[in-house]
Amino acid sequence: MQRALAAARGVRGRTSPNPWVGAALVRDGRVVAEGATSPDGGPHAEARALTGGERGGTLYVTLEPCAPFPGKRTQPCAEAIIEAGIERVVVALLDAEPRVRERGVELLREAGIEVEVGDGAAEAEALLRPYLKHRETGRPYVIAKFAATLDGRIAAAGGDSQWITGEAARERAHEQRDWVDAVLVGSGTALADDPSLTARPGGQTAERQPLRVVLDGRGRLAPEAKLFSEPGRTLVATSHEASGAWKVAIAGTGAQVVECERDGAGLNLDQLLAALAERGVLSIWAEGGGAVLGSLFEGGHVDEVWAFLAPSIMGGDGVAAVGGAGVTRAADAFRLRERTIEELGDDLLVRGYAGDWSPQLQ
Repeated sequence: MQRALAAARGVRGRTSPNPWVGAALVRDGRVVAEGATSPDGGPHAEARALTGGERGGTLYVTLEPCAPFPGKRTQPCAEAIIEAGIERVVVALLDAEPRVRERGVELLREAGIEVEVGDGAAEAEALLRPYLKHRETGRPYVIAKFAATLDGRIAAAGGDSQWITGEAARERAHEQRDWVDAVLVGSGTALADDPSLTARPGGQTAERQPLRVVLDGRGRLAPEAKLFSEPGRTLVATSHEASGAWKVAIAGTGAQVVECERDGAGLNLDQLLAALAERGVLSIWAEGGGAVLGSLFEGGHVDEVWAFLAPSIMGGDGVAAVGGAGVTRAADAFRLRERTIEELGDDLLVRGYAGDWSPQLQ
């Protein structure tokens, strides 16, 4: 199962809207073949592990093999396993896809194949959280990221924010951008920093780029902004308040313009997240600014937090990492679950799960 999990990690984020799955075929106590899910429309992990033509053995797979359903473009993995004469299948997790859940296991057992469920479940669940949330709720998995001082400032009072954290922290953020489906910022951040919002792990522009999503309800972003000329796709979420001429100009850059309803001072984020999920976006790396992160927290949309903290203090009227109305009592503050703390050069990375959603128990 560890070999199957490693294969799945190797394609994380490369298979959306399908899950990133790994498989390992064992015969006579040794791994004879491995496979991982191909990009959307290609063979699944089980099929790739069974291409050698040999028959029999035990197949370890990180997610329940898929079953037939209307509109399916590839052979169901349960059928491929049966045809290959596999004698035993070890499954880490049952599938969260309603058209598959428990049906894949049922087909295998009906064919006389021994099936075990649960080995590696915790690791597979952590790896597949974006996929599981998407299939269970119809919404993307949102990771809130910010780089701040110890007193929670992401920029000085004058707006300067480069660079609060060091190179190691910035590299880690680019590694995250490299696998997620979308990077999201507000127009304030886009105007202040003119970011490219590309994934550049190791200082090199990655071949695959996440969708760049900018929230701009009033139509302030210029068509000449750097992010419109970078590799990859851009989506600008706006409202009826933005002028038609501006929307035409933004669309002229090749970006997609999506109009959302207003929700208080900002855009209706629930509506936007639903639209992104329908486009196959499973994971979102939300980089701010503070107003956007505040709205995401207040709307209950944040599933995970990555807080990069520098050993420095700004004080004064510096910009807060998370804005919005906030809470009135300390006891009501958002708290992280399953927290980890990691040193990155001089900085600290504090991570943890947030919000009410957790994967359904197997």
